[in-house]
Amino acid sequence: MTWDKILNFTLQLTSNALTTLQLFFMTLLFALPLGLLTAVIRMSRIRPVSYIMRGYLLVMRGTPLMLQLIFFMYGVKPAIENLLFNAFGASVTFSRLQVAIFSFTLNYAAYFAEIYRGGIESIPAGQREAANVLGFSKKQTFFRIILPQVVRKILPPMGNEFMTLVKDTALARIIGVVEITSYAEKMQAFYVSVLPVVIAGIFYLLMNAVVSRCFAAAEKRLGYYS
Repeated sequence: MTWDKILNFTLQLTSNALTTLQLFFMTLLFALPLGLLTAVIRMSRIRPVSYIMRGYLLVMRGTPLMLQLIFFMYGVKPAIENLLFNAFGASVTFSRLQVAIFSFTLNYAAYFAEIYRGGIESIPAGQREAANVLGFSKKQTFFRIILPQVVRKILPPMGNEFMTLVKDTALARIIGVVEITSYAEKMQAFYVSVLPVVIAGIFYLLMNAVVSRCFAAAEKRLGYYS
């Protein structure tokens, strides 16, 4: 590959990186709150509800994300589109990226839920009792005492999941989403050179370097809770 070709490829790869970033941030936008809700339901004392949520966690964490993408793309997507058309006469078509975001959200919400649950259950019950004696309401206790400690405790595992998510976005190519890896593979075959794949790897490395830096700063900022 000549330098001109390398430059053109890099510029095009930057454009495809926007799809990767969109998948990354949209997944976090939906998966983080869904994971917290799932963790709360998972810890519920209502056993049937808790067992249902445990089943969801087992399926999402116990099967490959790649298979989930294929299932939602070629199984759930057509079924929902046909259902909407037959029920309301609405011709709705979900894009491949939307299916990928949905699949990633359900998958990562399950992992985030277990991280949340571990952080919440690690806080000694005595702290809640002490806060109650001091006159704190349940809301004040959670947001002023419990939550800051939970956030500090879950930052390292959350950082790992964020970095894994950056890399897992490459799986979206399985259902035809054109992102960094899919374009790099296409160019690798076209130029018969491994260089496009190397450049794509550098993109992922840079994104994860930013993620790592952000979590390191957050851990330092919340260090007084340790």
